[in-house]
Amino acid sequence: MMTSQPRSGLREWLTKLSALGLFCAMPIGIVHASPASAPRAYCAKVVNDDRVRPVPSSLGPAIKRLFNIGGAYALQTTSYRCADGKVMLCNVGANLACGKANLSKSLPGATAWCKDNPNSDFIPMAATGHDTIYAWRCANGIAVTGASISQVDARGFFVDNWKRLP
Repeated sequence: MMTSQPRSGLREWLTKLSALGLFCAMPIGIVHASPASAPRAYCAKVVNDDRVRPVPSSLGPAIKRLFNIGGAYALQTTSYRCADGKVMLCNVGANLACGKANLSKSLPGATAWCKDNPNSDFIPMAATGHDTIYAWRCANGIAVTGASISQVDARGFFVDNWKRLP
């Protein structure tokens, strides 16, 4: 027959855990926002978090509405981040970058392309990467930026690739 630990013993055990930082007493009913399971509550709490995270399945219907894709593929190819307390969604799709934009005006891939194509009037994204905001060309073997072809938001992400969760 099992005997239960007396209440005073339990209190002593909890006090020791608390002293070690292993236990925090919290009122029952408080729900803590988790980035994995509650993106809306998490973003409302942290306001801005530039980490691009996988989406929970609970966002599946919203992904369907915003990107017109569904199922496991939608969940695997969509990410979220927090901006101004709101959930922002990005689906990688074809050639779309969900990470921060690359604002560099010197890219190793572009430099290498221009060594082989010294006067090319364009440098393909296969050489520059899909995260650059510039159109690129070669001038006498040197990679040169052209016009900005993408806008970035205040946090450095591509404006056109991210949609706010309604």
